[in-house]
Amino acid sequence: MQELTTVETVHEEGSWLFTVRNQYGEREEGILVPCDDSVEQRSTSSQSAADDGVAAWINRCTHEAQRFDTGRGVAMRNGQLICPRHGSMFDACSGDCDNGDAAGTTLPSIDITVSGDGTVYLTDDELTFVHQGGVDEDDGPDSTSHISF
Repeated sequence: MQELTTVETVHEEGSWLFTVRNQYGEREEGILVPCDDSVEQRSTSSQSAADDGVAAWINRCTHEAQRFDTGRGVAMRNGQLICPRHGSMFDACSGDCDNGDAAGTTLPSIDITVSGDGTVYLTDDELTFVHQGGVDEDDGPDSTSHISF
């Protein structure tokens, strides 16, 4: 288990961007978003922490791999993540999309656990926490190796 942040921080900031390394060694971005799934329908997602006030997703739309959070937070309305490219909306708790170009798809989830004190932990066996912020925000040395043609 790797500590990420707190539920309180996610709710105060509106979202929380972080970078992970997958089982193939590639970096990916994840997002934590507020999730209040207690009022209407219960989530059918495997997202175990949805009941604890947050959910975690890979930071990209299922339609064209558009990032939800480009470093300025996730655009959300009425408990849904909004794709900035085409406006498809995904339920923050289940990851399901029922409109726009991404209709009928579900966001790839990231397994997390929330402790009794509200600390959020990464518990996904296929991912390793690298740092807070996006892939391009690693505080490593500048290098031309990041340039692509």
